Order: sequence, then structure tokens, then C-alpha cells
Amino acid sequence: MIDRLMKKIEPHFTRGGKLELFYPIFEMVATITFVGPKRTEKGAHIRDYYDIKRLMISVIYAGLPAMAFGIFNAGYQHFASMGRYPGFIECMIRGASLVIPLFIVVYAVGAIWEILFAVVRKHEINEGFLVTGFLLPLIVPPTIPWWQLAIAVSFGVVVGKELFGGTGMNVFNPALVARAFLFFAYPASISGDGVWTAFGQNMVDTYTAATPLAVAAVQGTIPIVDVLAQKGYTFWTMFLGLIPGSVGETSTLAILMGAAFLLLNGVASWRTMLSVFAGGTVMALVFNAVAPSPGSVMALPPHYHLVMGGFAFGAVFMATDPVSSAATDIGKLFYGFFIGVLAILVRVLNPAYPEGMMLAILFMNAFAPLIDNIVVWFNVRRRRRRATE
Repeated sequence: MIDRLMKKIEPHFTRGGKLELFYPIFEMVATITFVGPKRTEKGAHIRDYYDIKRLMISVIYAGLPAMAFGIFNAGYQHFASMGRYPGFIECMIRGASLVIPLFIVVYAVGAIWEILFAVVRKHEINEGFLVTGFLLPLIVPPTIPWWQLAIAVSFGVVVGKELFGGTGMNVFNPALVARAFLFFAYPASISGDGVWTAFGQNMVDTYTAATPLAVAAVQGTIPIVDVLAQKGYTFWTMFLGLIPGSVGETSTLAILMGAAFLLLNGVASWRTMLSVFAGGTVMALVFNAVAPSPGSVMALPPHYHLVMGGFAFGAVFMATDPVSSAATDIGKLFYGFFIGVLAILVRVLNPAYPEGMMLAILFMNAFAPLIDNIVVWFNVRRRRRRATE
């Protein structure tokens, strides 16, 4: 019945029809509802079941563990601020009331812009925003005002992607562009100790609203690991993720589950992921060697850095973006390594901004084409030398 209806109204949206201008909307509904009619007929083609839609959906599947845990943690932190520790269901319900509206706002606003640009440019609606719209709510606090999030989405889609030509043409990761806009336009809503928890009534004195990065940024004479432990932030508590932070960034365990899914399906590059963690580890070891005292953030062990803030989430879901990252195999190693180095560099040397992952990825997005160009140039030079021998 639906197929007959779609075929009946299709002539109105095709070339020459009364609703030709709105063909992108019709095409979007048709491709979501049915498998496309296009088939390989002749010539040499790559026959593979993966298309852009399946690629985007795979990334969303990989992010579901971080999303589910983020919903639970948002509810858990809400009740923990009141000294209450209810069951799983109650935490999920409260967390969903905080997190699900963020997804609704992001997808609603993003869809409007995607449809508008598709109609004006007369092309099909791209699937790129499926992932951007899924990742953005995971890298913001659960308390972010909805209207600020809507403005940030608009900035990320229009300035971060559409002005460069749309999906596949953007230089910077649109989700990180939106988050950077929030950070500089509305810093009070995305920084400090009070934004990471939806506080309940009658907050108890024993609740720690500060994130581990904020705690580690405070210099002192007590060993930095002991300072974190006093606040309840051991390596394992941060690895599991029952701590204040952005919705999807707190649980390294959930993030690594998503990483395994991406790698097993060949969606993300293991070179980029591994090199980000390697770069962060090397830079942390360098700081450990020159730390002036055990209480300095420079003395923080490398494995602590990897489970704090958005490091793991950035390495798995942001740095591996196939559009804005390096494309060559060797280039991915350098690209990821410098992301890890810069993230720890900013985190340690800039106490006013203890999280450097966002800036590190955006910075290396700008240098990814140069890295690929250098790699290609060296390959060409090596082959020319081999040809003349």
C-alpha cells in the first residue's frame, strides 16, 4: 500500500512536476522506507553492501553503549547530589528526561537546515547529519540550555559543513565546531563545576560536582593521584564512568565497546585510534619526567589521562571522522599522534582550560590535508627514484 502510494505521488516531485522543488524531501522518505531501485548493470563496479547510510548507522550503533550509560549517569548524578542512590530504572527515567530532549533539539534543528540546503541546491538530502546529530548531545553537559544547543547546531551545520559544500566537503568536524561555538559563545553553560550535574533539591555537602580534570588542575603538595582519590576519582571509577561530565564521555568502558564494534566492521581506522592513545601516552610520560613535584598535574600518570575528560571519546568517535581526518595510512598515524600530544599539552599547560581534546582535533583537522600531501609527495619521490635506478 505504501509502495503504491509512493509511486502514485512520485511524478509530482520529479522534473516538471508541481512539487519538483521538494524532491529532496520525497527522496529522503522513499530511501528510508524502501531499498533504492538502482542496480549495477554493466562495467566494473565495487560490489559491497556498505553504502553511506549503512556507514552512518554503524557509527550510531557503536555510540549506543556510551549513550545508554550517559543517560543512566545523568540520572545517577542527579540523585547522588541529593544523597540518594535509587535503582537502575529510576536513574534511567530521570536521565532520559535530561538527555533525550537534547537529541530531539539537535535532530529537529539540524533536519531543518539539511532540508533547506537540499531544496535550495536541488540535491538529495545527505546522511552526514545522522552521525553529527547523534554525537553532539554526547559531548555536552546534560544541563545545556536547549536554545543554546539549537544555535550551536545551526552554527555547526551551516558554518562547519554547508559553507564548505556539504557532507564530504567539510574541513572541520561539524559536531566539534558546534561544541567550540558553545564554549566560546556561552562558556558559563559548558565549563565550571556546576554544569555537569542536574542538581536535585537539598544538595548534600559530600557530593563532588567538579570533574576529575578540574580537580587535577589544582596544584598542591599532595600527590595528584591521592588528590583525585580523595574526591572519589580512582582509575577504575573514571574507567567505568560514574562521575560528572559530558553525557557520553565519562565511561571509557562503554566507549571502548563502541571502538571494538567500529574496528570489527572496518568503519573506523585503527591507525588513527591507536596513534591518538600513543601520542597522549608519550606526551604524558614527557611531563612525568619533568614534573616539579608529585602534586603537579605534570605528574599525572599516562593511564589516568586516557580515561579522563573526552580523551577516549575523541579518539574513537571524533578523530576517526573519515571526512576531516587524514586519508593516507601513514598520514593517519601522524595525524592521530599529534592529536594525542596536543590534547595532553593543552590539558597540562593551560589550567584555565583543563580539557584539550576538542581543540587538538580541530587544530589537526586543519593540518590533515597538508599531512596527506606530504605523504603523497614522499611516495611520488620514492617511486621516481626507484624508476630511475
